[in-house]
Amino acid sequence: MSAAIDIRHLTKRFGALTVLDDISLQIEDGEFVVFLGPSGCGKSTLLRMIAGLEGVDEGEIALGDRRIDPLPPGERGVAMVFQSYALYPHMTVRQNMAFGLENVRTPKDEIERRTDAAAKILEIDHLLDRKPQMLSGGQRQRVAIGRAIVKEPKAFLFDEPLSNLDAALRGRTRLELAQLHQRLGATMIFVTHDQVEAMTLADRIVVMHDRRIEQIGTPMEVYQRPATKFVAGFVGSPAMSMLPVSGVTQGPSGARVTVDGVGDIDTAVPLPPGFAAKGASIGIRAEDTTPSDTGLPLTVDVIERLGDRTLLHGHLPDGSELVAQDTGRSTVTAGDTVRVAVDPHAVHLFDADGRAHHATGAD
Repeated sequence: MSAAIDIRHLTKRFGALTVLDDISLQIEDGEFVVFLGPSGCGKSTLLRMIAGLEGVDEGEIALGDRRIDPLPPGERGVAMVFQSYALYPHMTVRQNMAFGLENVRTPKDEIERRTDAAAKILEIDHLLDRKPQMLSGGQRQRVAIGRAIVKEPKAFLFDEPLSNLDAALRGRTRLELAQLHQRLGATMIFVTHDQVEAMTLADRIVVMHDRRIEQIGTPMEVYQRPATKFVAGFVGSPAMSMLPVSGVTQGPSGARVTVDGVGDIDTAVPLPPGFAAKGASIGIRAEDTTPSDTGLPLTVDVIERLGDRTLLHGHLPDGSELVAQDTGRSTVTAGDTVRVAVDPHAVHLFDADGRAHHATGAD
């Protein structure tokens, strides 16, 4: 039976405050979708509405061929993994994983089968007789995931499950989740504000902002062809540099933009009809710049050495901030003024409304 999720015109209010406004989204059977956005954008609320932990004011949610928004959480066919592990400290790992099945009077041999199978998948079968205080943070999170797996749900919902882990453990657990999805082939929705988690895990990313969906796409679609200025600034590390545009004309291969105090920048972005310079900006990612004898004059404020590359954080003559990239062996020091060339095929134009325009066929 299909575990596709269909969200249709979903709206959620808390009193007079609208926190989700007319959300529509289709998630395919077996897809790993990440809800990505800043705190307060509504991503966790949307997940909780799918789980049945928040009511629906308008719209519908369907799982497969069944509408689930009128159903109580336990009858929806989904399992949720929370940010906190919420394990019972007096119970062993096995007892924690089995507890939900015991509550619905699942036969004992079936509970044992599911618990053993889930523990093997998560490689915690040697921990079944331990109690939570004897486990590391990563092991506890795997137990929480195991508690969801034993329910054999049609869909898994993860609400920032890695945020309590340290950086190294977060990285390992992230890869384990990706491998778990490959093994189970289940529909999974994962909420995070961490773009690295989104880029690593997702088949598709749903970028949310200010109660709405800003963009839906594969990780590289969202990164390389952001739909809006918000997406461009939120996805990517370091963030895309935005320079204010004071003039736009037709250049040799696309729009030629003027930045006050800097001069003209040629792009391969087709000049949009009626495009106005007022309120517009040009977006430049660090990796799309190279040191050059000509180009933008960047006064370097901070050097960020990352081993294989060096990031140059600085400002242009008009005061605009720009992050450029040099090799790992860069000899640039803070206070230097260097020239950086910009790849005309990789820049982005944003109009006054924040809509993005890209070079034709740009990757």
